[in-house]
Amino acid sequence: MTDPTPPIDTNTGEDAGVAPPKRDLPEPTPAQTLGAWAAAAAREVKGRDLDWTTPEGIVVKPLYTAEDVTTDPGLPGFAPFTRGVRASMYAGRPWTIRQYAGFSTAEESNAFYRRNLAAGQKGLSVAFDLATHRGYDSDHPRVVGDVGKAGVAIDTVEDMKILFDGIPLDQMSVSMTMNGAVIPILAFFIVAGEEQGVDRKALDGTIQNDILKEFMVRNTYIYPPEPSMRIISDIFAYTSAEMPKFNSISISGYHMQEAGATQLQELAFTIADGMEYVKYGVASGLDIDKFAGRLSFFFAIGMNFFMEVAKLRAARVLWHRVMTQLGAKDERSKMLRTHCQTSGVSLTEQDPYNNVMRTTIEAMAAMLGGTQSLHTNALDEAIALPTDFSARIARNTQIVLQEETGMTKVVDPLGGSYYVESLTQQLVDGAWDIIQRVEREGGMARAVAAGWPKAMIEEAAAARQARVDRGEDVIVGVNKYRLKDEDAIDILDVDNHAVREAQIRRIRQVKAARDEAACQAALGALRDGAMGRANLLALAVEAARARATLGEISAAMEVAFDRYGTQPSPVRGIYGGAYRDDARWARLEAGVAATERRLGRRPRMLVAKMGQDGHDRGANLVSSMFGDLGFEVVPGPLFQTPAEAATLALAEDVDVVGASSLAAGHKTLIPELIGHLRAAGRADIKVIAGGVIPAQDYQALRDAGVQAIFGPGTNLVKAAEEVLRLLGHNMPPEDAAA
Repeated sequence: MTDPTPPIDTNTGEDAGVAPPKRDLPEPTPAQTLGAWAAAAAREVKGRDLDWTTPEGIVVKPLYTAEDVTTDPGLPGFAPFTRGVRASMYAGRPWTIRQYAGFSTAEESNAFYRRNLAAGQKGLSVAFDLATHRGYDSDHPRVVGDVGKAGVAIDTVEDMKILFDGIPLDQMSVSMTMNGAVIPILAFFIVAGEEQGVDRKALDGTIQNDILKEFMVRNTYIYPPEPSMRIISDIFAYTSAEMPKFNSISISGYHMQEAGATQLQELAFTIADGMEYVKYGVASGLDIDKFAGRLSFFFAIGMNFFMEVAKLRAARVLWHRVMTQLGAKDERSKMLRTHCQTSGVSLTEQDPYNNVMRTTIEAMAAMLGGTQSLHTNALDEAIALPTDFSARIARNTQIVLQEETGMTKVVDPLGGSYYVESLTQQLVDGAWDIIQRVEREGGMARAVAAGWPKAMIEEAAAARQARVDRGEDVIVGVNKYRLKDEDAIDILDVDNHAVREAQIRRIRQVKAARDEAACQAALGALRDGAMGRANLLALAVEAARARATLGEISAAMEVAFDRYGTQPSPVRGIYGGAYRDDARWARLEAGVAATERRLGRRPRMLVAKMGQDGHDRGANLVSSMFGDLGFEVVPGPLFQTPAEAATLALAEDVDVVGASSLAAGHKTLIPELIGHLRAAGRADIKVIAGGVIPAQDYQALRDAGVQAIFGPGTNLVKAAEEVLRLLGHNMPPEDAAA
């Protein structure tokens, strides 16, 4: 029986009707020995122009031999731990299966955790909502659109107790992704454990507590860098003395890669961040070997399979080198232990069932690289929190890898691969160059303050987006092999208003039942401690016992530290440079010039980030691209309210407001923005929306007055064409421009 499916043209992604030509090497002749044939084959391959230069600038050859391996990777469990931190690795015990989740309320999240634990999950990873991350209680006016979105709302110890109800904290490893409000969240966790009957010495898990990364890419900070680093040192001191099983920091490269960093940048800056934290801990009087063994790491795993495998191996080499130089004596202090998460950025809204394959491939890379625990993303997370259905597929991906594939039977299966060992060493060398630059310039805290790591990452993000938009980097189902019609999938929708009202009721109940004098005394002690040198976590534990809220504990420290804010500064020239000789770009530039002549000035766009979501990759890409095209771009500050965004739009006399949304606040925040503009008599200002916006929300936004919506995977060149049309410029067809 013949196959009725026509072959695919691998250049265009369309049905070709004929199979591509074979490019096999010649078969060995009877006169050739196997070795002679192999040598001839190597010369044949090396003679072709098949080298690939990765975004990291690493030249990848089509063939690797023993000559490409210049270092001995050693054995698993032995320094420098290239091949893994344990001699037996998964042959002795597989990695921990985690699912990062938080569903609006503590009750819903607790029910989800219980279901997953019953189905085979081994550890909990808690996602908090944005109001919690930014140190605001749910009743604060700045977080109306954020409560319960992108995670669970935690305002009090009572919320934390509900979150872990029926989950024994002396038997469960709990990972908490928290940085800004790390002091109240960790205090709540300690007190919830106490009131469950668990001594803090038995608490097991990890708090992310990585603030340098927040200043660089994710932006869910609260305080300026210096007091933020003091908070980290105080947590190191408290946990090393009181919580010997608890990991006091998870140094995170994950959000760097999600923001657009190459794997080399992610690797280098993550290790450099770790160096800075260790130096601060030592400077605060801690013995390096008393706390360094409880540091852990967190990396993203994207679709560049072998690069990700090599990255984890290189990270262990680099950390061993760094900790040796910093004076660690205990080998445990030099072991890089890591959690990994499959990439969220690699997930697509288009043809979303492809995301199951993407996550599987990424999970295999994490496993082959030697991770200690893993979270696998669900297929629908490009547009919403996962449903139970999609979360089960994501979790079972790991269970299948552990139980069915035999991959766990061999320690470091790719160890000794010519390609993997060569790639590992190239990453070690390239990352070390960046780390040395950081050290020459005074360390990572100073580098972050200077802004060059963030700029480097934003340049990489702009270059990547340009390659995708031009079709040079293929994303199946997005810019190649695109479906003509997309089937809708069921996604989780959170009723933000109902969640916020429930949280406000609980806050009022807690405040009504507490000893107000004792609570205010504990908060006063925390304020005084922030102005002095007392341990902030110890003081916050007392405030939590007295039922102070998360917002009150954060505000008490804010009196001493102030609240920090930054102004985005998008990179220029990267996106436009990639399109320098592109006819489509020339058409757009002509359209911008024509619009400028008609308006008497360049078209002006405000790129607005409203709510407490600090992820700014999308907003920065839009600012960079439209700026390169000739627009006058006003990059709005992070964390604006709709009223503040409207005021800025009016003050700058913009033609367009581009509202960037990632964390599902669009249904509340964007209509409110439009209302403010209309009330000011400026309904003529066009409001467009972009980011993680499910298709099911499009009509409601259009009904509210949004004039164009650009979802995940949007080609920015096509978006620019639509914006110019909204501004009254009729773009000529492509063939006319040519």
